[in-house]
Amino acid sequence: MNALTGLDLLTGALPAVVYALAVTGALYLLIRRRRRWWTAVAAAVAAAVLMALGTAWFLTNVAAATAHELPWPVTAWIGVAYLAVVLAVLNMAGNGRRRKVLAPAATTALVLGAALQVNAYFGAYRSIDDLTGASTTGIAALPALERPTPGVLQQPASAQNPGPVAKAWVKPAGLPSAGTVNSVQIPGTVSGFASRTGYVYLPPAYQQAPSGPALPVLVLIPGQPGTPADWLRAGGLKTQMDAYAAAHDGLAPVVVVADVNGSESANTMCIDSMIARADTYVSVDVPAWIRATLHVDTDPARWAVGGFSFGGTCALQMAALHPDIYPSAIDFSGEAEPALGADRAATIRRAFGGDAAAFDALTPARVLSARHYAHSRIYLAVGGQDPTFSAYQTQSADAASGAGMNVKTELVPGVGHSWEVPRQALAQALDWLAPALGLSH
Repeated sequence: MNALTGLDLLTGALPAVVYALAVTGALYLLIRRRRRWWTAVAAAVAAAVLMALGTAWFLTNVAAATAHELPWPVTAWIGVAYLAVVLAVLNMAGNGRRRKVLAPAATTALVLGAALQVNAYFGAYRSIDDLTGASTTGIAALPALERPTPGVLQQPASAQNPGPVAKAWVKPAGLPSAGTVNSVQIPGTVSGFASRTGYVYLPPAYQQAPSGPALPVLVLIPGQPGTPADWLRAGGLKTQMDAYAAAHDGLAPVVVVADVNGSESANTMCIDSMIARADTYVSVDVPAWIRATLHVDTDPARWAVGGFSFGGTCALQMAALHPDIYPSAIDFSGEAEPALGADRAATIRRAFGGDAAAFDALTPARVLSARHYAHSRIYLAVGGQDPTFSAYQTQSADAASGAGMNVKTELVPGVGHSWEVPRQALAQALDWLAPALGLSH
């Protein structure tokens, strides 16, 4: 059973078979020898287009599942699924038993093919285990033995952090080739925020703790809708970090994947508002938990925050509002400012009771325009086929550069608003940030 649930949903045999069946089903549903059949097909196409556009509008403006219009390829594939259903109804009307059986089967294949295409666009689920959550349910909680002794935590930063870790590190014999991933619960002690389960990646060098090197920290935020587990499933975090550590003698950041929304459908915008004190959670509670729980470099200069989509926006906000905590940031396909939906006024009403000035004061553009960041840096990457978020990248990069930040931008070719962006760009981002994080000489 594991062999089936572990099959790749993006490439390989399974999608190839589904797409072949989908094409066959489409031909079966479309080709008929009936009078005025193509007139009926044209009407079905028009109905499918209207339903797809209506669904996209509903998801953006009513359900607030996304703050932006759906990418046109996604809307188009939703339209294909609707068309398959309408054609099935037309095929079954007034026909024999055989077509009444085969038409639903053809429709099922076509709908599954459309669903795989939508998933392929976002790069969200790579296997059925990812889709069901089975790929992360067995991750053990962080054991107590991973935690350093209290005495280590009480040392002054200067004693704990004599300099960049790469400068003094010599890879010991027998160092494990891979890091570990554990689940964690990070309490909202100050913010009062109730988060979902997070995760921590501990690189090979960490397994020398508490006597080993104090490693830099990378806090990662997932997208919305989404969960922290998305970084493990869609983002391939462990594979990426193990590869990075292998190329750096076992050194890599300690990576903490934190939840900022509390549920799949919630949206805190990663700010302090009437919705939640999410900014306080990321800027106060998460760093405090890391320092009290993990053996890490406590020098803020060697801390970074990053994220994808909503998480990228959150990283930009943290870099703008809290450069003393997160002087380095990684923004993968983030927005220019936080949002609950396409209607900015509705966002302000829900989060700030209509106080536009209070909301504007927290937007990255406004914050960056009022400060100078001599010691901050931000890496921004976006899909080359993602025009909406490419525009946001330009806005954010210009604002950060104008505020004095060191800025690096990248376009990931051939992908849209997809988890392929962090999959392909995370290693490059870490290489660029390595000097600041102490991971290179």
